[in-house]
Amino acid sequence: MSSAPPQVDVSKAVGFKQRPQRVIYTSRDLMLYALSIGVKQDELQYLYENVPNFAAFPTYPLVLPLKKDTHGVSVYGGDDEAVPGIPPFDPNRLVHGDQSLEVHRPLPLGGEFELHTTVTGVYDKGKGMVIERTTKMVDPKDPSRPYSSMKGSAFVRGAGGWGGPKGPKQDAYEPPKDKQPDAVHEDKTNDDLAILYRLSGDYNPLHIDPKIAPKVGFKKPILHGLCTYGHAAHAVVKAFGHSDSNALKSITGRFTAPVYPGDTLITKMWKVPADNNDHEKIIFQVLAKERDQIVINGGCVILWAKNKGPQSKL
Repeated sequence: MSSAPPQVDVSKAVGFKQRPQRVIYTSRDLMLYALSIGVKQDELQYLYENVPNFAAFPTYPLVLPLKKDTHGVSVYGGDDEAVPGIPPFDPNRLVHGDQSLEVHRPLPLGGEFELHTTVTGVYDKGKGMVIERTTKMVDPKDPSRPYSSMKGSAFVRGAGGWGGPKGPKQDAYEPPKDKQPDAVHEDKTNDDLAILYRLSGDYNPLHIDPKIAPKVGFKKPILHGLCTYGHAAHAVVKAFGHSDSNALKSITGRFTAPVYPGDTLITKMWKVPADNNDHEKIIFQVLAKERDQIVINGGCVILWAKNKGPQSKL
């Protein structure tokens, strides 16, 4: 017997602003994150604090909502703020859908910041519900000038069928059909990669506890989606942005299948015409080599053309 669909009030949920979230990080956190997304010793600017161009890899803010304001182990899902109009659901039924990030200015090498989050969409996908949130990372003393904006969608399995809006059609970033990739980056992940990446702040037990994974449909603990996403961003910045921390303007992608620690990640990249001369546009896909399965699709990176991006003054 199927359960009744959830009672969702979109008018209450969309536009809801969550209370500002205090977050903190240090240069050590930046190095740990870079190591976990595939940065090696040929890019010491992300791994070694004493090089003159030491910098944060620009997708680092994606870990902050779960890292929170602690340097210890944060409680996963323990103090999430309820969204009016959305009934409670089992967080283990939640999977990451789409994710985007836009860089507004270079990241400091550490400090105390705030995340300002607004619920920007709630959609009925039949088999589940999509909750879309937009988050800005700001200096609380200067909130009008964000460092980055992040938009993420969470798919709650089994929470659809309540007759709500289906949501807007997503931009289709498909690889050119008549062109081989301009660059391919292959990275064999370590069997313990999820254990390393969780130290950046995402302590969801799904990624480490072998007893939990089978309960939600996985044969064993899976890799964090945002770890795979970081690998893809790093591959593009290295291949087309000269490994420059200021090269990334924006990135978007859709998670399509799980990755298991130990998988070989293949990032395929196609350079396509950009909208203006200040930008370079890269379409990308990420595949798990062993299963020949696309794990991130609809990927698009906008890079600043050489010497066009924001320069750090910090």
